[in-house]
Order: sequence, then structure tokens, then C-alpha cells
Amino acid sequence: MDHKDKNNHDVIDEDLYEEFEDEELYELVQEEKRKAIVRASQEKEPKPKRPFPKWAFWLIALAMVFNVVALLPQTFSIPAIDFLITSAKLSSQDDTKAYKKAVVVVETEDSKGTGFAISSDGKIMTNHHVIEGEDTVTVAFPDDGLLSAEVTEVYPSIDLAILETNEEDMPHLTLADQTTFEKDEAIDFIGNPLRFNGIANEGKIIGYTQLSSWEQEVLMIEAPVYRGNSGSPIINKDGEVIGVIFATLDHGEHGRVGLFVPIDYYYDQQ
Repeated sequence: MDHKDKNNHDVIDEDLYEEFEDEELYELVQEEKRKAIVRASQEKEPKPKRPFPKWAFWLIALAMVFNVVALLPQTFSIPAIDFLITSAKLSSQDDTKAYKKAVVVVETEDSKGTGFAISSDGKIMTNHHVIEGEDTVTVAFPDDGLLSAEVTEVYPSIDLAILETNEEDMPHLTLADQTTFEKDEAIDFIGNPLRFNGIANEGKIIGYTQLSSWEQEVLMIEAPVYRGNSGSPIINKDGEVIGVIFATLDHGEHGRVGLFVPIDYYYDQQ
């Protein structure tokens, strides 16, 4: 489903990409940062004249860099690098490691998004727009591999859906009883942004905003939300899910923000 007001752009990935290990991500990013620092210092130092043409030298250097950068997100930027570094650091924490086991890739023929298990029998919550028009989808748990999931509940008005795998003893997250927070409260979220899977990140809650296409207000976060984060759980300091990311918005006051559905709206549908 496409939720938009005049400034709202829903962001959905279309393909399922290979996952990188956290250690590989961290080393790859650190190496690129070291190269950037070296290049910057070299540019500041006076260089003797070289018989070798400068344009040829830089052409070769750029070609070598792009061989590595090709493994990174399609848009190579400092913010993108920062979110990978943050993920590597968060993923070294025991609680984040446990959360990631319950977060899945949701794949259909036309799209890819995120979901997360909410019960031990493999019941999964995701966005409606990720699975819209499908009766069954493929989900991928980090430790349990690919599974088929049936779409059993859809709530288009709040862009949520429930999938069922009918598995046993599956890792899962706990839903909060209600969405309570303080302004600027820190949160974590895990999803499958850009060309990566299982990326953990952090942000802070800004507050509610009203979209013209929604009857109820949704919550804004200041956080690095990218394509593929649709369906990512918003996790509070108590390790409970208080909402689900569904889109991004170019806000007049706060700039580019992530949007999430409060978990209360799901309870209201029951």
C-alpha cells in the first residue's frame, strides 16, 4: 500500500540481497574510512611533479576503490557508512544479538521488506504494503533459514499484517502493552535496508505527526531509515516492541524522518 501525503515517500526494497557478517561490515567500512583519511592528507601535502600523468593515476586509484565500494550500498555516503558502523557495534551486544534472531526478511515476487516474530510458533508481524496481494510469502530467519508463511491477518488502514509459519520454539520479540515514550527517547530498530540484511540501528523518538492519508497520527523518529526497513520493529530500552516502521517523510521542521505505526493500533484491531 502506498501511504503518501504531499511530503511522504514510502520506501520499499524490491530485491533480496546477500547478507554480510557484522565483522565483515565493520572491517570493510573501517578500511574505506582509513583510505579516505589518507587521500585527504595527501591532497593537503604539496606533491612533486610526476612523469606519470595525474589523470591516469587517479583513474587507476578510483577504479580500485570502486571495486570495494561495489559491495556497499548503491549510494556511497558518509551517513550510509555511519549506519553500518553503528550496526556492527550494536550487534556485538548480547541483547541485540538476541533481537536479531527474531527479525526476518520478507520476500515476495515483487518486493522485499522486514518482519519480526511475535510468538514462539513463528507468528510474524510486518507491513501490509510488503505483502499486499499475496496469500503466502517467503520469510528468512537468520538461524532457521527460509520458510513459507501464510498471510492470515491484514490491516490496510494501519499498514500492518500478520503471517504464520506454524513452527515451534522460534525466537521472537515481546510486544509492549502500549506505546509509551518520552520526547527524544532512544530506541533501537533492526531491518534489511539497502543491500543488507539484519542491520541494527538506533535513533530517537520525535513525536506524533498527522498524515493526510491516515485517520490516526503516526510517530516520527530521527534515525537512518532506508529502503527495506519497512516492517522493522521499534524496540525500547526494556526490549519491547512499541511500533513498526512503515515509511519515511521529508518533514518541514525535522527534515528526513522515519515513520512508525504505534503498537496500540494493532491492539485496537483485535
